[in-house]
Amino acid sequence: MAGVMETEEQSRNRFQSELEFIQCLANPNYLNFLAQRGYLREKPFVNYLKYLLYWKEADYAKFLKYPHCLHMLELLQYEHFRKELVNAQCAKFIDEQQLLHWQHYSRKRTRLQQALAEQQPTQQQQQQPPPHGNAVTK
Repeated sequence: MAGVMETEEQSRNRFQSELEFIQCLANPNYLNFLAQRGYLREKPFVNYLKYLLYWKEADYAKFLKYPHCLHMLELLQYEHFRKELVNAQCAKFIDEQQLLHWQHYSRKRTRLQQALAEQQPTQQQQQQPPPHGNAVTK
C-alpha cells in the first residue's frame, strides 16, 4: 500500500537487512553465486542495486565494516561487469586482487604507525615548556 509509513521496528529491520546485504557484496564469491543464479540479469534486482547507492553517503557508510562493498556496488551498476561475474575465474581474480590490496594496506599501515610512534617522542621533547623559575638571566 502506497503512503503507509513503516514503524520504527520495520525501519530498523530494513536498515539491518540492507546493511548485511550490501556488505555481502564485498565477497566476489557471493557475487559469482548471484550471477550464476541469474539475479544480476533481473531488472528488479538491478533496480535494487541502484537503490542501494544511498549507502555511499557518509551518514550510512560509517556503519559499514567492509567499505570495499561500496566499490563493488558501484561496479554492479554496469551490465558488462554483472555479465562477467558469471565466470568463476572473474570472481577468483577479484578475490585475489582484494587479498593483495589488504596485504599491501596492512603492511603500509603498520609502517605508518611505526613511523608516527617514533616521531611522537621527539615531538614531545620539542614541545616541552622552558624550565619554570623566577630567575632572570643577564
